[in-house]
Amino acid sequence: MKILKQWLGNKHHKGQWEDEFHDEENKVTIPLSKDLETNIKNLELLFKDCGDFVKRKFPVGVNKEINMYIAYIDLMIDRRIIEESLLEQLMLQVRSVPPQMDKIKSSIYEFIRDGGIATADIKEVDTLDEAALAILSGDTILLIDGYAKVIVVATKGWPNRGIQEPDSEVVVRGPKEGFSEALRMNTVLIRRRIRDTKLKVKQLQVGIRSRTDIALMYIEDIVRKDILEDVEKRLKDFKIDGIIDSGHLEQLIEDDWRSPFPQIQSTQRPDKAASAILEGRIAIIVDNTPFVLLVPTTLNSFFQSSEDYYQRWSIMSFTRMIRYIAAFFSAGVPGLYLALTDYHPSMIPTQLTMAITASREQVPFPSVIEVVLMELAFELLREAGTRLPGPIGSTIGIVGGLIIGQAAVEAKIVSPIVVIVVSVTAISSFAIPDNALTVGFRLVKFLIIGLSAVMGLYGFLLGVLIVLIHLVSLKSFNMPYMSPFVSAGINQYEDIKDSIFRVPTFMMNRRPIFSSPDKRVRLKTKKKKNE
Repeated sequence: MKILKQWLGNKHHKGQWEDEFHDEENKVTIPLSKDLETNIKNLELLFKDCGDFVKRKFPVGVNKEINMYIAYIDLMIDRRIIEESLLEQLMLQVRSVPPQMDKIKSSIYEFIRDGGIATADIKEVDTLDEAALAILSGDTILLIDGYAKVIVVATKGWPNRGIQEPDSEVVVRGPKEGFSEALRMNTVLIRRRIRDTKLKVKQLQVGIRSRTDIALMYIEDIVRKDILEDVEKRLKDFKIDGIIDSGHLEQLIEDDWRSPFPQIQSTQRPDKAASAILEGRIAIIVDNTPFVLLVPTTLNSFFQSSEDYYQRWSIMSFTRMIRYIAAFFSAGVPGLYLALTDYHPSMIPTQLTMAITASREQVPFPSVIEVVLMELAFELLREAGTRLPGPIGSTIGIVGGLIIGQAAVEAKIVSPIVVIVVSVTAISSFAIPDNALTVGFRLVKFLIIGLSAVMGLYGFLLGVLIVLIHLVSLKSFNMPYMSPFVSAGINQYEDIKDSIFRVPTFMMNRRPIFSSPDKRVRLKTKKKKNE
């Protein structure tokens, strides 16, 4: 009790809190006692003022000679397992023990552990803080009088929304399953697609307070060992109060925090995660979030959709080319418009120049003010549509854009051509499959607008060059971010087959650069396809 009160009390001196917060090894470990009453007092002191903490002390045996104690958190457990596999078994099985307790008392713990609990998923712990962690994880603990050990019974059964269709990566053809907030359910969704014993699930916990479960999934002989070690090292390089979402973790382990472009890919689709694992990548699954992180990644990976591989190569190659063009439009069209109309009107056809000039005759603002005002208005509409409920949000986005655009034109605040330019930019951004990459291009857009407004076409080209240099300098877990457009020779130029254009499936016989060099072959065909 003295050790427990010291642990719960304010034993930290000023100036020592930061060191102990960042070092879990300094935390006091509370030992268990052979006296059941002492263990109960210590445990209930830990969970003081926790209204959802459920406990019960009960006697078993022929003459009720054995005292036991179970504890769990309400609604985090499956009550059926507790009632049928734990309580019922203990009260019936232990009753058949002979009344000569002095003969079997030394082995009653082993008898209950091995034959008194009708479930296979049990384990032992010998400290009170481990028992508390098990309770907070959704398990049930069993204390037996006379033994300084705790039996932990797996009874996890917390509520979750189940498997639903992912709303951020919609496809026409392909699986409709999406990840949920339950970690174990997410690992099962991947195991259903990769039935290989070499698919490993390495589990650890992150967060001093939250103790968030994190699982690394990879194929043992395909993954690059240096990348796996790097991922594990980065996960151990920090100590934090809690990890609530995978996005929180992503910001802690990414290579360059200053870049607007994501260096870690996230997905809601189990088929996409399974495909990435088969390529040699690592899936980082965080409990309580439906978004799984995939590392390492490249810029090219963000333009790939799961549907690209479920439909014919020709149409999906055309679609992927459209995505790259849309990415350029989403970042460059407003700046290019300013550069041409303000500094280089001679590059525009004469009739178009006259039409643009006529539409801007009564507009009191310079072109750059028009573009920035409309871009900010569309960003506000986008944000409002995201925060509102689905049907209302889409309505606000469409109706709001039409009304604001039309009203601004009629009020002579902006010209019609600017509304068209900004609309094309917004539509192009929606064509990019990954939302995180879309945000990056939205930010880069304002950089190019500023440079184009100051230096014209030279500023536009300078902005594009700055973005390209930045992208080339990025890495994701020591992988070139612009691969396969740079360093393609490392994998014999095989990755080019799945970049802007996708070749037929039978020609994609080697894994990407992510995989181990001696495990690159993934497809062998006996017969060549007819040309």
